[in-house]
Amino acid sequence: MVRYVIGVDVGGTNTDAVVLAGSAVIAAAKSPTTEDKTSGVVSAIRAALESLSEQKRAEVVAHVARVSIGTTHFVNAVLERNRERLSRVVVIRLCGSASRALPPFSDFPQDLCEIVYGGAYMLSGGLEYSGEIIAPISEKEIRGCVQEILKLDPPVRNLVISGVFSPRDDPLEGQEVQAGRIVRDACPDISFTLSHGLGFLGLLERENACILNEAIRPLAKVTIEAFRQALNQLGLTCDFFLTQNDGTLISAAEATQYPVLTFSSGPTNSMRGAAFLSGLQNAIVVDIGGTTTDVGVIRGGFPREASSQLEVGEVRTNFCMPDVKSIALGGGSHVQWDVEKGCVQVGPTSVGYRLTSEALSFGGRQCTATDVAISSGVAPGNICVSEECRAA
Repeated sequence: MVRYVIGVDVGGTNTDAVVLAGSAVIAAAKSPTTEDKTSGVVSAIRAALESLSEQKRAEVVAHVARVSIGTTHFVNAVLERNRERLSRVVVIRLCGSASRALPPFSDFPQDLCEIVYGGAYMLSGGLEYSGEIIAPISEKEIRGCVQEILKLDPPVRNLVISGVFSPRDDPLEGQEVQAGRIVRDACPDISFTLSHGLGFLGLLERENACILNEAIRPLAKVTIEAFRQALNQLGLTCDFFLTQNDGTLISAAEATQYPVLTFSSGPTNSMRGAAFLSGLQNAIVVDIGGTTTDVGVIRGGFPREASSQLEVGEVRTNFCMPDVKSIALGGGSHVQWDVEKGCVQVGPTSVGYRLTSEALSFGGRQCTATDVAISSGVAPGNICVSEECRAA
């Protein structure tokens, strides 16, 4: 029996779907990304399936082994500084007397910090590099901290627990794990990330990665559930995975818990796809999307892993990421005059999936990079560009 796989890439502007029989692409389709994500995924997969004969389509639906989805939705929220999609986060650092000169969020870019900063507490705890305890954790301190968090207005329900050198601690009974149990007991509905499970030794970089994780976790929960509903609408009951940063797959449950592990799934899909289609195992790949342009390197058919530190949206992190340079510049990027700076500002915001309704070239009122490309004659096609667009 032939093994069928459906692959979907949900970009900021378009959603693409392909159907593979073994290693052969037998169908492909493109559909505009939609605000609810579900409709766009359904449209793309349905269009790909409908390009097959009725008999073949029924065979694929009955015997598809898995659906793999990659999305730039989560990282785009960070790059665009999207207030509607990012949540505020509180950090509890277990540090005792150590590291107090560099509190949480201390190297966050100001514009992003204003959106996600929910507070920071530095409590008893932490380890030396050798694994020796700086100070024991205090249950009373942690419970008091949770009570303060519950009084915040507007409410904050996303929390990071990070300890100095916590990756050196016992992964099952270490200080972060104990603190997490106390927090869960004090307030069961708080979402939290333990830093030792996500990053490496560097405290600020590990903490930063966890802050980003919690900032997009509510968004991830809603988005991944929307993907699941989309597959149900199509009668696809097979396993459902997301592409993660290293080019392999991660379960939907894991992606909901650690959405930052899918940050580069869009560029990763492009790099793996480029290797597959070109037959090249070593190459430089440029992926120009509707919101971002991503440049990366493939070695041996897989994305090259970055060094221990990598910036995501100008935030230094140290979790596993491909060596990709993401620039907030795509076909839907806003182009406008910055009065204060006295120059043209391109991005970082984008019309995204609303390109065909908001861009000047399609009758909208927002000048985008696509409008500029068409107006200057760089972009192919015969779209009628208004005088307003040409003047812009």
